Amino acid sequence: MTLRRTFLTSALGLAATTLLPLRTTSAEDAWPRTVRHDAGELTLPAQPKRIVSTAPSLTGILLAIGAPVIATAATTPSALTDDKGFFSQWAAVADERSVEMLYGKLEFDIEAVIGAEPDLLIISATGADSVVPHYAELEAQGIPAIVVNYSNQSWQDIALQFGKATGLEAQAAEAISRFDAHAAEVAATLPASTGTASIVGYNVGGSYSVSKPTSPQAQLLAALGMTVVGLPESLRSQVTRASDFEFISQENLPAAITGDSVFLLRATQEDVATFLADPVLANLPAVAGKRVYPLGPTSFRIDYYSGLQMIDTVARSLKTQ
Repeated sequence: MTLRRTFLTSALGLAATTLLPLRTTSAEDAWPRTVRHDAGELTLPAQPKRIVSTAPSLTGILLAIGAPVIATAATTPSALTDDKGFFSQWAAVADERSVEMLYGKLEFDIEAVIGAEPDLLIISATGADSVVPHYAELEAQGIPAIVVNYSNQSWQDIALQFGKATGLEAQAAEAISRFDAHAAEVAATLPASTGTASIVGYNVGGSYSVSKPTSPQAQLLAALGMTVVGLPESLRSQVTRASDFEFISQENLPAAITGDSVFLLRATQEDVATFLADPVLANLPAVAGKRVYPLGPTSFRIDYYSGLQMIDTVARSLKTQ
């Protein structure tokens, strides 16, 4: 089993039954080609040369496969971004490639989109960066756009879909191979894993959660040789909402964390120190043994660049324990 297949688990397979994959209707090197997406079909007359992204959550995947991105929307600047609002994991790459800011703070600007003259526009189906309500308006302007759902598939799947839509199939496969090779190289250097691990969202925006064993973060840890455990069945009725992580109240957190080690989502060493100092969690074996590690600030969503950063963050932590 390859690392990528380890990373893509049954949860993603189930999700794939509900999404509309981008598919070419002709040979991979033939243009025009028609692709299906979450809002219908789009026929592209030629290979796109001016790609614009309205979804910062997807921009990093486009950059990873070498797509000709000329502009991207930006989110509100924060500790997770550069000054423009480009996510920090891919901001430097975007700057190197002269990617312009389409509009800032996720405040949709159709005039900016029209002015960019894209021959392919990328739209997210879900999330704070989705502009799906404007899809019909964009379509009426003659802007070729595809809608992609990043909530129910891996970055690898999306990369392959983007590859088909842009004629960059080989580059998408190469990006996945590079990622897998790095994960395998790092995994070979890590000490043999013993016991289990819990991935915890600790006071992330005031919420508390435990990762499912099928989350992208969990599967990446599995590719590094770890066994991730989720919420115990005894707390299933206490879940307030669920996605890749199951959200619970703070008071239920001690019973929810059953792993011998803990990896903290979107966390730095400072967050680890806060977790270790929490008196409510003092009796956890992971706290007593100081087996609590950060996944890094960009680990909240795994793409090519944030995934590499998470791998390296985990390796540094485990090698210095």
